[in-house]
Amino acid sequence: MKFMPFIKPILVFSLTLSSAALLVFLSPQTQNPSHTSSSFSTMSSSSSSSTVARSFVLWLHGLGDSGPANEPIKNLFTSPHFRNTKWLFPSAPDAPVTCNYGHVMPSWFDIHEIPVTADSPQDEAGLLKAVKNVHATIDKEIADGTDPKNVFICGFSQGGALTLASVLLYPKTLGGGAVFSGWVPFNSSSSITGQITPEAKRTPILWSHGIVDRTVLFEAGQAGPPFLEKIGVGCEFKAYPGLAHSISNEELRNLESWIKARLQSSS
Repeated sequence: MKFMPFIKPILVFSLTLSSAALLVFLSPQTQNPSHTSSSFSTMSSSSSSSTVARSFVLWLHGLGDSGPANEPIKNLFTSPHFRNTKWLFPSAPDAPVTCNYGHVMPSWFDIHEIPVTADSPQDEAGLLKAVKNVHATIDKEIADGTDPKNVFICGFSQGGALTLASVLLYPKTLGGGAVFSGWVPFNSSSSITGQITPEAKRTPILWSHGIVDRTVLFEAGQAGPPFLEKIGVGCEFKAYPGLAHSISNEELRNLESWIKARLQSSS
């Protein structure tokens, strides 16, 4: 039994290593710099264009990862539709994580157990604190002139769960929320569901999940669409055979097409 504490930390950390390995493959020149706990203020933008509508993509990483490690994702979005897109890859603050035996690591909120199942306990207080920070970022971007319907929130694993909560609790209709290998981070009986506005329910959701995911079980992903349907939110769910807890090129290509189809034209 004395060796047990070393098993889960390794398992949990693999939650981010799988996606990071993919990103290095996509952009070999990109290094993985250390994270910072206050990087919501750091923004990377593409060159502006007078003929393409201004848009904004916020990407939320998984447990133990960092924002900079995920920045190569934007290099895959080569369509002219993204010439006037601002990208933001924040890093989660350091915090003790229960499923990692209290060890400190980058985390948006606490996770009680790995693998995550459809019935795993949730840290709703920590989740709502993280959602507040995401909303502040969205508010700033909209104040800077971006149409709310050209704002897209995307996230992997824990970041996917935060993405879902953030778009559901935002009071306006956004361009969309994309969840990769995530889960519903609050209970169906939670008071959170009563805070979802009619405008938020019109924000489209894209949900992608690998069938052989052993970190956030496929059953946890499958539970998402029925929950969303029950509260009146549309969701496009895509299952990926053979995909474990990682992001595939196919998923990202689909995300590019999905966002393109929803971008509002420049006035």
